[in-house]
Amino acid sequence: MATEELDDSRDAKEDTGSESEPLLEIEDLRTHYRTDRGALHAVDGVNLTLGPQETLGLVGESGCGKTTVAKSIIRLLPRNGEIVSGTVRLRGTDVTELGEKELREEIRWTEISMIPQAAMNGFDPVKTVGRQIVDVIRRHEEDTSKQEAWARAEELFESLGLEPSRVKDYPHQFSGGMAQRAMIAMALALSPSLLLADEPTTALDVMIQDRILRQVDELQAEFETAMILITHDMSVVSENCDYIAVMYGGRIAEFADAETVITNPRHPYTLGLRNAFPDISRDDQDLVSIPGSPPEVVDPDEGCRFAPRCPFAEDECWEVTPEPESYGDGHVVECHRADEAEVLRAEAEDKETWLSILDDSRERRLEELEVDDD
Repeated sequence: MATEELDDSRDAKEDTGSESEPLLEIEDLRTHYRTDRGALHAVDGVNLTLGPQETLGLVGESGCGKTTVAKSIIRLLPRNGEIVSGTVRLRGTDVTELGEKELREEIRWTEISMIPQAAMNGFDPVKTVGRQIVDVIRRHEEDTSKQEAWARAEELFESLGLEPSRVKDYPHQFSGGMAQRAMIAMALALSPSLLLADEPTTALDVMIQDRILRQVDELQAEFETAMILITHDMSVVSENCDYIAVMYGGRIAEFADAETVITNPRHPYTLGLRNAFPDISRDDQDLVSIPGSPPEVVDPDEGCRFAPRCPFAEDECWEVTPEPESYGDGHVVECHRADEAEVLRAEAEDKETWLSILDDSRERRLEELEVDDD
């Protein structure tokens, strides 16, 4: 039985203390949403590996598929969402094959927990926050008394800089930052192996954001928890992650350790993201945004998803979907011109390079319209 395999692998880890085996392995994951216009390919062939206690930053614009990856891992997709193929293995057990009861009893909260994008929406408004944390604990640990569960909730609050007595308060009595910390407390209540943090500091001021992320990092070390940090902010992942996966149009455009992605990116989209965020070490930096919008991924055509917004796109980019290529030390890139990275990096720093996309895209669109008329 799948859950028995998971228990056995967990026991083996505890007995040996080995962390050489991956905690999470995602292989060729494809998740679609049913829409009136057809299948929306939100996640389209994602491959990722995460080791115990490692932190992976999943970065990209809104709509690129980041949250869908997280919801696929924990199997909390909306009704119109479906994993159509691929595997999500937690210590060798394929989570996509587990039934709802097994997921609820053996995976969610105990092995994988999630901090949702809007923390306030994650709480039941008619129960105190502490009561909700206690319910989670006692539902999975029947031998834990109410007193012990309440004490643990208070300890978690204190660890996150919240007054322990606030466990008696209702969600509406918390500010945005406090609600975010309370949700983190609930996510860590059962010391899960993997924490999925979906934009955990969105809408918070920079000081609070930095404080929360530091506290999460400390708690990760304490609970020996791995984390996937989902964000659109390159500066956040550069400071808090061991590895970075850059997503675009449902695919992983680039993956490497954090330092490599920040200092030596090879994909034009990664270059564009890096240009759009300030670098405090440079006083002459001219921030450059990427013109255009993310692609429609309803029954997508062949070709690179980023081609319509890429100033370096050639005919091959429009016609042939690039395959992942390795550039050593775990650096994987999906780009036909990734081997020209040094040249692309230099040109990408020029604002005019990106503005040229608008003219090129307009000309290509006019050519398409002429073909349709014929």
